[in-house]
Amino acid sequence: MKNRLKYLLITFGSILLLLPLTLEAQTKGDFKKEHFISENDTLNYRILYPDNFSEEENYPVVLVLHGAGERGDDNEAQLVHGSDLFLKAEIRKEFPAIVIFPQAPKDDYWAKVEVKRDTVPFQFDFKNKEKPTASLNLVMKLMDSLVAKKFVNDKKVYVGGLSMGGMGTYEILYKKPEMFAAAFAICGGANPEIASEYQQGLNIWIFHGEKDDIVPPGLSKDMARVINHHGGNAKLSLYPNDNHNSWDSAFSEPHLLPWLFSNQKQ
Repeated sequence: MKNRLKYLLITFGSILLLLPLTLEAQTKGDFKKEHFISENDTLNYRILYPDNFSEEENYPVVLVLHGAGERGDDNEAQLVHGSDLFLKAEIRKEFPAIVIFPQAPKDDYWAKVEVKRDTVPFQFDFKNKEKPTASLNLVMKLMDSLVAKKFVNDKKVYVGGLSMGGMGTYEILYKKPEMFAAAFAICGGANPEIASEYQQGLNIWIFHGEKDDIVPPGLSKDMARVINHHGGNAKLSLYPNDNHNSWDSAFSEPHLLPWLFSNQKQ
């Protein structure tokens, strides 16, 4: 009897230990694995549909661009940062939306930029006005095809990203100014000159850590200043104790998604 009880306790304990991993795997699995093909190029992406999705309804779309560390070809790593926020039951209930996390390959970037990595922080030479990278070009084509669907509310399309993805966010707002109702950019940067071409009155929430030793916070400060100068509505949140991981603080902001989904194009 004692041996049987001991066996049951060990088994039950093992189940409890494995349960969080199982739940996490099942939750991440709610993001369907997809591939977008254009000519000879392929873009891996994950897509989350609302609970009880119906093609007869109209849904907002959120595009989230990952950082450099999540590049690859596994169609998994791009979910490391940010996806948990959109998977929360209360978020899915209050803000039913289609959420897309594309993945750039190891040898590409979302934004057109030259990076000098032998300095602290890194130095960035943005080429945002040039032809987009292959990855961003595919993302724009994917978004064009998705926004054309009848179940998409094209007045409520949003974009955001972190680090390299924050840089991509600034650039796609320049390349596709008519598409997005609002945006968020975390520890990113861009050539401030492109802000003059943004959609008039653009609403964007910008985040950065004051101690960031990878991407200088001055890049976010410059973008916020110039966007507002050109008639946009840039909100800047600086975290005094954050280094480059300011996405942790940004994704913990309780008002981020309520603010994002409150915006729509006229």
